[in-house]
Formats: sequence, structure tokens, C-alpha cells
Amino acid sequence: MRVLVAEDERVLAELVATGLRRAGFAVDTVHSGDAALAHLGLYDYDVVVLDRDLPRVHGDEVARRTVAAGARTRILMLTAAAGTEDRVAGLDLGADDYLGKPFEFPELVSRVRALRRRSARPLPPVLERHGVRLDTVRRTAERDGRDLELSPKEFAVLQILLEADGATVSAEELLERAWDAHADPFTGAVRVCMSKLRAKLGGPPLIRTVQGVGYAL
Repeated sequence: MRVLVAEDERVLAELVATGLRRAGFAVDTVHSGDAALAHLGLYDYDVVVLDRDLPRVHGDEVARRTVAAGARTRILMLTAAAGTEDRVAGLDLGADDYLGKPFEFPELVSRVRALRRRSARPLPPVLERHGVRLDTVRRTAERDGRDLELSPKEFAVLQILLEADGATVSAEELLERAWDAHADPFTGAVRVCMSKLRAKLGGPPLIRTVQGVGYAL
């Protein structure tokens, strides 16, 4: 759901981040190892896409410290060195997966999704409640057989509400899990997204506002 891209090639980092956002992830980017460690210490990421050859603090050291800290963040290591010995070395550092450069972008997205599923509590690939059916693998959503055509952000918010299984989810938690670190908590982004999602879900209303607490489905 939330991904950190640590890649010193800025153009590549932004291309990866843009593609992951289109796939429905909230993404932050950094370009050095020390910045990666700082972000990993501040935010709860599901996956870090980690370039092995980062400046200032090497990617190997970032992986080593992340694992030593007991973080639940899964590590997908990227490197131009794709030999067997390099892959073994990266995995021995604690990386959960390894992808050589150049890579096909659909494969990267697929691997990030697979790692995210491993970092989260086990959930069925299809979530259903009150006639809403969300297929998290095919990225489709429908209500009573009607396609909802959700944006990636709307899909992410609806998925979080469905995963809560009727419990109330605060606006702060939605912002933390579905938006990136640059989201301004005072912009009303959650409220605007919720309004659009309610409109697409149609009637009768499914999402209720719990005053002063958050939202529940």
C-alpha cells in the first residue's frame, strides 16, 4: 500500500514512482542511503524498492539496518549487477526479493504487490461486504454487479475500509496508508476522496461518518 523508492538515478526513481502510483500505491522517493534510513525511521512502509548502489550510505547497509531494527518493511533490492553471486549476497543481507536492471516494469509492480501481501496480515484476494466486491489482484471493484471505475486512490481507500470489516478507520490512518509523505493533512484530501467514492458507490449510502472518529463501511 505504501512504498519507498530509494534510487539515486532521479529520472528512474520518478519513473518507478509514477508507475507505482498508477498501480494504486502511495509512493515516496529518496536518492541516498541516509535519506532512505531517515524515511524508514519516520514512516511505516510496506515495501522499500532499494537500489543497491546508493550514495552516502550503501544500499547493503540500509538493508542490514532495516532488518536489524525488526521492521516489517519488505525489501526489493535493485541492482545493475545481476549475477548469481550478487543475488545471493543481496538476499543474505535480508532482502526479500532481488531484481536486476534493466527490468520490465510489470514485473516490478507484480513483485511489489507480492511483497506487500507478505507484509500484511493474511487477507482473501477478493473482499466483499454489503454488495461491494473488490478484487485486489485484478484491481476491479463493483457494487451489486455494477463496475465502479475507481481511481487508484479511491480503490485504496475502499480497500482499507473493507479490510477493517466494519470497524471505524480514522482520517489520519487513511492519510497514512493511502497517501505519500508529502500529503498535507490540512488539505481535506481524505474528505474529497471520500465524497467522490460515495458518489461512485451510489445509493443506498454505504460509508458512514463517525463524528470525531472516522469512517466505517
